[in-house]
Amino acid sequence: MNKIILEIRAGAGGDEAAIFAGDLARMYQKFAAKKGWKFSVVDYNETSLNGYKTFVAKLEGENVYELLKQESGVHRIQRVPKTEKSGRVHTSTATIAILPEVEPKEVNINPNDLEITFSRAGGPGGQNVNKVETAVRIAHKPSGIVISSRAERSQYANREAAMSILRAKLFEIQREKEASSLGANRKEQVGTADRSEKIRTYNFPDDRITDHRFNVKVHNIEKVLDGNLDMILDKINK
Repeated sequence: MNKIILEIRAGAGGDEAAIFAGDLARMYQKFAAKKGWKFSVVDYNETSLNGYKTFVAKLEGENVYELLKQESGVHRIQRVPKTEKSGRVHTSTATIAILPEVEPKEVNINPNDLEITFSRAGGPGGQNVNKVETAVRIAHKPSGIVISSRAERSQYANREAAMSILRAKLFEIQREKEASSLGANRKEQVGTADRSEKIRTYNFPDDRITDHRFNVKVHNIEKVLDGNLDMILDKINK
């Protein structure tokens, strides 16, 4: 699969969790650039200090799903936050969901099940973004899933991006039901974002990243966060 949806959400840890979510978003964006993949931001809820409460993007490129599918789950960070004045190490989390993008024919969505609203996008992008109602919010009433898209410059493009994400999420739910197995939809991928439900820990005091599922450890966290994710993926996916 060469197209995926990347969803990042800040978990436990307040402002530091949002900062960590921002670090992860930039890591995946830099990694995508190194791989020559297309990286398109769909929606985000930004906080101070370059953090994100939520961040959604679409990635397109060769083997993108195969390389990143193991990223789904709770990522934990241990470091002294920028907001910490007494030098204490804090533990915070962010959740990652990797969803394969699916074709419209693979998921049947009844238009009557959708509640679509439009608003001004706000944020960067110039006068067109701020004055025209280009942002799109789609609520799928049967499932309760709500998708927003505001990064594109046109209402049509944002609607298509939101529908793509909705199809991906509904497809995962559909696949889970058909397979009658755990771990298919986003909720099972990311857990509850509690600090104990982690798949990977970024330990800054020891400059060590540990993937708890595969018992893989690498050092040089800053290099990994700078987009050199191959340092750990090569060991996980071998």
